[in-house]
Amino acid sequence: MAKLMNAKEYEESLRKLKLNVYMFGRKVENVVDDPIIRPSMNAVAATYEFAHKPEYEDIMTAKSHLTGNRINRFTHIHQNTGDLVKKSKMGRLLGSLTACCFQRCVGMDALNALSITTHAIDAKYGTGYNKRFLEYLAYVQENDLVCDGAMTDPKGDRSASPKKQFDPDLFMRVVEETRDGIVVSGAKAHQTGAVNSHEIIVMPTITMREEDRDYAISFALPSDAQGITYIMGRQSCDTRKLEGMTFDRGNMHYGGHEALVVFDRVFVPWERVFMYREYDFTTQLVENFAAYHRQSYACKVGVGDVLIGAAQTIAEYNGAEKASHVKDKIIEMNQLNETLFCGCIACAAEGHKEPSGTYQNDLLLANVHKQNITRLPYEIARLAQDIAGGLVVTCPSEADLTSPEVGKWVDKYFKTKADVPTEHRMRILRLIENITMGTAAVGYLTESMHGAGSPQAQRIMIARLVNMKQKQKVAKFLCGIDKER
Repeated sequence: MAKLMNAKEYEESLRKLKLNVYMFGRKVENVVDDPIIRPSMNAVAATYEFAHKPEYEDIMTAKSHLTGNRINRFTHIHQNTGDLVKKSKMGRLLGSLTACCFQRCVGMDALNALSITTHAIDAKYGTGYNKRFLEYLAYVQENDLVCDGAMTDPKGDRSASPKKQFDPDLFMRVVEETRDGIVVSGAKAHQTGAVNSHEIIVMPTITMREEDRDYAISFALPSDAQGITYIMGRQSCDTRKLEGMTFDRGNMHYGGHEALVVFDRVFVPWERVFMYREYDFTTQLVENFAAYHRQSYACKVGVGDVLIGAAQTIAEYNGAEKASHVKDKIIEMNQLNETLFCGCIACAAEGHKEPSGTYQNDLLLANVHKQNITRLPYEIARLAQDIAGGLVVTCPSEADLTSPEVGKWVDKYFKTKADVPTEHRMRILRLIENITMGTAAVGYLTESMHGAGSPQAQRIMIARLVNMKQKQKVAKFLCGIDKER
């Protein structure tokens, strides 16, 4: 019987890992308690915490199609469009409760994409990938693990294919085959939640040709497997977390992180290999994963909920909440945010069943949704900054507010209403700063732009998936160019 981990059990499970992590040029000996990394761990822990709350159980958990056991939805394979809709609702819920990236969507999306592709490869070639995958999936579900989906290679020279790179390791590749498995080298970049994960699932990043078959690989490994090194990425205002529990951090509870993950001749046993040189299936795996992950940006709707709440709060603190232009901006923020929610719900509701039994969301609508995500959060953030005023970037520190020498002046001159403490005004401003410019901006704005592929990648998919001939056919019939539909 599977046991859903709680937040404390999740934290303790991370302490057992022997991760090789570097940040600021130094090895991180205690990843769990590091003040810069810790808020991101808290965000993942929240996905365990809320799974135990009765009011969220229907959204946060599901019944395994393998065992019938109750599992965390992040390890679930979608069995119907209802599952896909709940996935979107879960993303918004968690975004609205953490105001950051909670890091588990990419692993969930990798599992679902592989459930489809391994079945398809087996159907064509008679391989045993799907059986391997399902055994791995059962292990993940029964142990309630966090999986980090790793798709993005560094790519090197974008004009050159993997095989033609000046450095062959710029795409993940097989460097040796043994009786027991394969040896791989390369790296995966921008890996969200990498050091908060128990497992890392590697997938190809682009469509491969026959000459690139050594790069057409997918596999899973424990995150602390020998030969894997994590190099933490920097975020704006990240060292504020080293200053202690000051409200200058903005978000006092949660955060996110990304890392460069290096594989230096890492051994992968055959039972953990889900694709090996089947280059003709890389397109399906990449496109299915991308569609799932573009749907996952429902999380940005949740973060938008928090930002809208912060904008309304600072307007009230400033005494500007009744101004017609402020009310109109708040309405617009809500309209834009709900428009984003429409997209992720639509691509879920229009999902379909694949031969594997897994439900895939609608690829066209998923790409349209993500294209909107590259734009509308920036406008929501602009409106929030507009309402907040210039103090969002010129506010003194908490240390100045509490200073025996100048604290009285900060308190006096940044007070607005008699019943609103200056500290409260400064706190909400710091949260707005955090979401629109600070560490959370990585998970709200920059990730909105580049996460799950660049904006151009979505436009290419939209052009490919739209039935333009049918649109033209109807137009020509209605105006009399063609006599038949």
